[in-house]
Amino acid sequence: MTTPVPAALRDRPLAIVDVEGNGAQPPEIVEIAVLPVDGPVTPAAMRTWLVRPKNPVTSIARRLHGLDTEQLRHCPWWQDIAEQVQPLLDGRTMIAHAAGVDYRVLAAHLPTWQPPLVLDTLKLARHVWPELPGHRLTELAAHTGITGEQTDDHRPHRAGYDTWCTWQLLQHLLHHSDPSWDKLVDIAALRAFRPPTRPQAGLW
Repeated sequence: MTTPVPAALRDRPLAIVDVEGNGAQPPEIVEIAVLPVDGPVTPAAMRTWLVRPKNPVTSIARRLHGLDTEQLRHCPWWQDIAEQVQPLLDGRTMIAHAAGVDYRVLAAHLPTWQPPLVLDTLKLARHVWPELPGHRLTELAAHTGITGEQTDDHRPHRAGYDTWCTWQLLQHLLHHSDPSWDKLVDIAALRAFRPPTRPQAGLW
């Protein structure tokens, strides 16, 4: 299934991202998915990695995404895949659901990476559909009828599944609201990436 790029995003390199962690503090990535978007895409364009954490996966995290320490025992360490992940992110606007969490974890794992912009579909969904009782990705997927079943990960809270759902959700939100790029940035950018507010005209 090929999905088009909404007008507000055309000619803008994007990376739709989801990371899953081991539940420890500080969190370690146990799975990451990156969907580079430069035009119409399919799930086949997505890259996913399972990652062996240094510390065990907690029971809470295991119940959430279904990955446990034993499953990950023979997966590569983060330092073995970081050089594959970062080129897919460099120079691209990062988009994720509850993006502040994913951005902080990724920035800790990739200290030389700095995205030009980070957009949050959670912030956008709260703006577009304020009347909904909840705005978690699973709730919004149920509201819109989107699914990540076209991916290799057939359940929510797996990185590939959630990444594809986030991309589809973004398209629904933009179709519903049809903002300009500047308006989208104003609504959905993380605070650290918001453009400075211009002072009002007047005497100073």
